[in-house]
Amino acid sequence: MLDLTIENSQLNQRLVESGDWNIVETEFDSTQLHHQETVFTLSNGYLGTRGTFEEGYPQDCPATLIHGVYDDVAIATTELVNCPNWLPLTIKVAGERFRMDYGEILSYERRLDLRLGIVSRDVRWRSPAGHTLEFHFQRFASLANQHFLASRCQITSVDFEGEVEVEVGFHPEPHTQGVKHWQTLKQGGLDNTIWLHSKTLHSAIELGMAAKLVVEAEETTTVHVHQLEQHSPTLITKLAVIPDKTVTLEKIVTVYTSREISTPAEAAIIRLVTAPSYSTLLAAHIAAWDQIWQESDIVIEGDRLAQLSVRYNLFQILAVAPRHDDTVSIPPKTLSGFAYSGHIFWDTEIFILPLLIHTQPALARNLLNYRYHTLRGARRKAQEMGYRGAFYAWESASTGDEVTPRWVPTPNGEQVRIWCGDIEVHINTDVAYGAWQYWQTTGDDQWMRDYGAEMILDTAVFWESRVEWNQKRHSYDIRDVIGPDENHDRVDNNAFTNLFIQWHLQTALTLWDWLVKSYPDTAAKLAEKLDLQPEQRQLWAKIAKHIYINQDLETGLIEQFEGFYNLEYVNLADYEPRTKSMQGLLGVEATSQKQILKQPDVLMLMYLLRDRFDRQTLQTNWDYYSPRTDHTYGSSLGPAIHAILACDLNQSAEAYTHFIRAAMVDLADVRRNAHEGIHAASAGGVWQAVIFGFGGVRMTQFGPIACPNLPANWTRLQFKLKWRNQTYEFDLMK
Repeated sequence: MLDLTIENSQLNQRLVESGDWNIVETEFDSTQLHHQETVFTLSNGYLGTRGTFEEGYPQDCPATLIHGVYDDVAIATTELVNCPNWLPLTIKVAGERFRMDYGEILSYERRLDLRLGIVSRDVRWRSPAGHTLEFHFQRFASLANQHFLASRCQITSVDFEGEVEVEVGFHPEPHTQGVKHWQTLKQGGLDNTIWLHSKTLHSAIELGMAAKLVVEAEETTTVHVHQLEQHSPTLITKLAVIPDKTVTLEKIVTVYTSREISTPAEAAIIRLVTAPSYSTLLAAHIAAWDQIWQESDIVIEGDRLAQLSVRYNLFQILAVAPRHDDTVSIPPKTLSGFAYSGHIFWDTEIFILPLLIHTQPALARNLLNYRYHTLRGARRKAQEMGYRGAFYAWESASTGDEVTPRWVPTPNGEQVRIWCGDIEVHINTDVAYGAWQYWQTTGDDQWMRDYGAEMILDTAVFWESRVEWNQKRHSYDIRDVIGPDENHDRVDNNAFTNLFIQWHLQTALTLWDWLVKSYPDTAAKLAEKLDLQPEQRQLWAKIAKHIYINQDLETGLIEQFEGFYNLEYVNLADYEPRTKSMQGLLGVEATSQKQILKQPDVLMLMYLLRDRFDRQTLQTNWDYYSPRTDHTYGSSLGPAIHAILACDLNQSAEAYTHFIRAAMVDLADVRRNAHEGIHAASAGGVWQAVIFGFGGVRMTQFGPIACPNLPANWTRLQFKLKWRNQTYEFDLMK
């Protein structure tokens, strides 16, 4: 069983021993190179940089991704592109280059300090010629000023006396999984500074990057620009090294794009010239992180693995959330990897948003404003498909137009049709749900008036033209859809979709009544803009009342979609042990004919609409659907939700198993795909599992209340929540 493997693994023992705030790697294992690159990712709300080594490594996967910097690509339409790499720093000891795969590594430690937002590395290295030196690397992406990045290298000789050469620069035209996206317009250097001006090939987004190299307290050391024809300029310095003396070098980098300023290269250069010192930048960065943790930290006593893994998941979400740009959102792999092309999914609203709504509401508002700014794209999609209102893209990028690939080639060259962009319609209500939750929690009436209302109402209009009247059954059908359980596509009357539509329409009616009463002028303008007629609102009420749900009135069991009960039952235990998803083992077609869930449609619904279902109904559906769900290798979105519902059913041991599966998904590479990037939805789900599951928090009209159900080994749980401009502090003990 996975939970036993996790509890007993050597990795987790090392994590526990590393303290409550530090992810520590004490041995370098080249087979884990790409996994660890993901783990040691740093972000600052503007960009993210994977944890590759400054000096490089064979077959490494360096990446710096900037929010909103997309470019055209085949199949996926557009993708978030790998930006010029700011990390390169090479060291030559008596002409021999320091590398982790060259010479001898005598000791090694890499550390991610979650409290401070710093990655550091200590290496004791013996060169092939027998020279021994110690290197201390440190880097951060400034949270205080998003356009500053910095790295520091301290070199201490153990037994070598002679010359060490250090060279820093950029990799100006990286590829994105084999695809080229950049052309260099200009580059140059002067004194201790180099700069780069680039542009994406299709979207014409310009990027400016500048760097300077400072050799601390070495007055006689000079830095000069080195540039060969057809090569990018670099900065080189030569150091006279003697045993027991430490030399410190600091690389400060500025980066801008034309998304923020029309002359990004000039801006980068000017900002670098007036840049504070490394120490000043670091102090401001640490202070910014301290403020974030004061508002968003969770303290767990009695379980150090849970404490550290929870903080790690919070760190990755809090680090990547855009702070100064409300036209971008958080991709499912944050800014840590290329999977899903950096497109935006429902992950943001349903899984990531709650953490931010309740601890960093200004950041939550930024993410929701992205959906407002892409509303035109949603309207275009609805119109192109013959519907009214707005239909949000299943995969969204800059404009909100649908960018889900329609066809994807298999390894053997076959083309497989992807239906999500056409028929995974629950995205509309996911966005509306996120907007409603933000408003209910913050009481931000102005935002709802100016932004949220239009989103919720126009997506409600869409359902009028999407439903079909079933005369035989006297109900409304939603046919040919995909629910969250993507193992089954093109189904009719998916329960998650239909019940969520019911909630959406009822909520839209409530919202309209509030708008008319509180802001009649806004209501009148929206009615004209969206062509809302009184009879439409009557239709919304009728659809909500008569939408088809196949629920057994005696037991409360809800059929996931029409015909699900007729599919073949599979005992998943018969396939253990395994290292693949059930779909990976059986194939797409075979899995679709069986009662095997990628993630729990009906149970997910019961979590999102908790107040609508009693405990017995939840128990009945849990008993039916949980055994049919591929918990280990299905969707990473499922375990955190199962943890919460298991708490609701007072099954704390099972809740903990699901929780730890979510909390360790990246740190322990639970699903064997962490090399692709951080599981952002799972990270957001971990916060929800702790707060709404083990903390038992429920939101009431008077604020949040807690009815805790702590795991056996937890002795204390502390956290803060914001509600209606007030901060509520919870200190839950056994």
